[in-house]
Amino acid sequence: MRRTIRWLALTAAAVLLGAKPNEPAPTYEVYAIRYASIPFKVAGLIAGADTSRRLDIAMTIWLMNGPDGRVVLLDAGFKREDLIQRWKPADYVTPAAALERFGVRREAVTDLIISHVHWDHLDGADLFPNARIWIQKEEYEHHIDSTGKRLANAIDTADATMLHNMKLAGRVNLVDGDAREIIPGITVYIGGKHTFQSQYAGVNTTSGIVVLASDNMYLYENLEKHVPISQTLDAASNLAAQERMTRIAASPRLIVPGHDPAVFVRFPLPGNGVARIR
Repeated sequence: MRRTIRWLALTAAAVLLGAKPNEPAPTYEVYAIRYASIPFKVAGLIAGADTSRRLDIAMTIWLMNGPDGRVVLLDAGFKREDLIQRWKPADYVTPAAALERFGVRREAVTDLIISHVHWDHLDGADLFPNARIWIQKEEYEHHIDSTGKRLANAIDTADATMLHNMKLAGRVNLVDGDAREIIPGITVYIGGKHTFQSQYAGVNTTSGIVVLASDNMYLYENLEKHVPISQTLDAASNLAAQERMTRIAASPRLIVPGHDPAVFVRFPLPGNGVARIR
């Protein structure tokens, strides 16, 4: 009886969302798009790494092209001049310009999933004027109060104000919990306490599920050596999130870290700072 009730509830939800019961999830083309590089100490990425190691990390946004004109981004990069002057990124273009260089207009972005509130993932959100924002409810409410005031240091004041104003404009969807299919074919999962309630995405593709880890896994080295990221509130939760990714993704090779330049070596096409993940 319970199974019947659950099936009816799921069927009703599918009808409300415009989907047919048992209809296959739509598939997406997934791309990593690099818009800059920043020299970084590897010890700031990999817990326990040699402090002398350095790496030019890839500043990246992720594009998901879906059916019926759905254009989804994971993360928005950064664009404020004070951040550019502070970090002095090499080969910098705005995330919107990097997207447009690939042939996708900023106005065409329908949805923007924010993995977490750090400046290099949130600051560029207002570059995409028509995008609906998706962020974990607890991530938002931990960092921004009802007046738009910043509540925690993880978020910049300017970004808190921007996100608050977007919420007032009705553009922000607060995701309430784990394993939520927020868009047909795209499910978000609570991450490993990089911030208070970060998230990552599982995307349905013709190659199976691609996991876009964002900063829940900085480099391939995190996964391959089973080492947590350095910047986490809870190392055990970060390792648990990475282990879960291996169960979600169709293959370990389809788990994409947040800042590893090797992504563009492992997936060299189409090139020029763009990697198709498949």
